[in-house]
This record gives sequence, C-alpha cells and structure tokens, in this order.
Amino acid sequence: MSKDVIVLIGTGSIGQAIARRVGAGKHVLLADLRQENADAAAKTLSEAGFVVSTMCVDVASPASVQALVRAATAIGTVSGVIHAAGVSPSQATPEVILRVDLYGTALVLDAFGEVIAPGGAAVVIASQSGHRLGALTAEQDALLATTPVEELLALPMLQPDRVQDPLHAYQLSKRANALRVMAEAVRWGKRGARVNTISPGIVITPLAKDELSGSRGEGYRRMLSLCPAKRAGTPDEIGNLAALLMGPDGAFITGSDFLIDGGVTASYFYGELAPK
Repeated sequence: MSKDVIVLIGTGSIGQAIARRVGAGKHVLLADLRQENADAAAKTLSEAGFVVSTMCVDVASPASVQALVRAATAIGTVSGVIHAAGVSPSQATPEVILRVDLYGTALVLDAFGEVIAPGGAAVVIASQSGHRLGALTAEQDALLATTPVEELLALPMLQPDRVQDPLHAYQLSKRANALRVMAEAVRWGKRGARVNTISPGIVITPLAKDELSGSRGEGYRRMLSLCPAKRAGTPDEIGNLAALLMGPDGAFITGSDFLIDGGVTASYFYGELAPK
C-alpha cells in the first residue's frame, strides 16, 4: 500500500507548524538547504509522533529539486507540498533573492506539478511584501506568471539595472509567487490537485528576528505598533490557515493568495502606515 507523502521544503517554524496540522498518519519528507536544520526539525516532529525522513535541497538548483521529487515519489504518493523556503532582504543580495525566492519557487511548482496526486494540495509561503509592491502592467504580470522556468531570470524587468535593492527584489519575488501559483493552479487542476499562496506579515520566527534586529528593524516595529492587530503573528496562526487550504474544507479554493498580516497592509494603504 502506497504511503501518502507530505513534502516540506524549508523546515523553519512556519513550515513545521503546517506539517504538524497536515502530516499526521503520513510520511513527512523534510527538505532544507542545511542538513542540520532538517535534522533538528526531524527530531522535534518524530518525538511528537510523526513519521519523517530528511534530505538536503537547493531550491535554486533544477538537479536538486528533481532529486527531491524522486526521493518523495520513491517513498509513496505525494499528496501535499509545503514550500516555505526562502531568504529575506536582510539576508541576501537582490540576485540571490530573485534566484531563491522567485526562480526557486517556480522550479518547485513546475517539478511537483508533474507528480502531485489527485486530491493533493500545496501551499507556497509568500509575504505581505508582495502586496506593497506597486501595480505591475498586465504584460509584466503575465510574464512572471507564465514564462518558462529556465527563462524567468532573463526577463528584462529582473535585470540588475532594474532591481538594485534587496527589498525590491523580495517584493517582486513574492508578487511573482502569487502570480505563478494562480497560473499553476490551472495546470495542477488538470491532475485534480490544488495550490494556493499564503502571504504572512511579521510572524515571530528566527528569520523575523533577523529582520527586527536588522537595518529595517525600526520600520518593522512601527508596523506592529500601528497595525490593527497591534502585534506580530505566530507560526501556529499560519498553520491554521494552511490546514484549511490543504484539507477537505478548502476543496473549492485554488489559485488564490491569502494575506494574513494583522492588518499591516490595510494600514499601509488606508491608515497610519501610509507613505507620506
């Protein structure tokens, strides 16, 4: 009897919170760029009763992503994918952010779209930042959504003379994630599977702590103090939403992006966080 496999790419706090909600009774394949991260997540989840295995993956490498697909399908039937890997503006250059967050996500969606099981579902973790990027043209939207994966980074709009700031690269990448998922939902639907994007605001994770203590920390703290929720989110709150999207209660939801940011984006456009 084939096992159901949940593939978690990026084994941080948010990914683990989602895996806890959708991984019971299934085999959870934990994939991370750093083996020590995957091993730490494996220890935590296995001690909580989950069946797990680990693997290193570089989402910006086609060969590495294909190796992950082969490993997952060798275990059983891939019924779920949680893509939570990425780098933040404080962690990398624009070039690296585009390669990991934009190209890497497209690569994962493309590869797992070939093997996802009927009835399967995926969530991609994007960011509130994608919602604060100014409007793109319809042509740019279409290019980010549908350009073949290996041609994406050659798009004129993504060249170094056009994307010079890490935050801009991050916002573009996260907007592209949502657009890509919308287009991929059509292809995944032909297999009877679903895929959606979650765009969290500031959620307390090690990555968020890097941001809060980094050069943009003051701005992020101001976001929290002036947003309607008056606080940061928790990984469990993202996990609750993901469980809906990946489970039977979300069967009519695909190709959508869900902003979960405590109202930061609302305040950015219509409240005290609006640019002067």
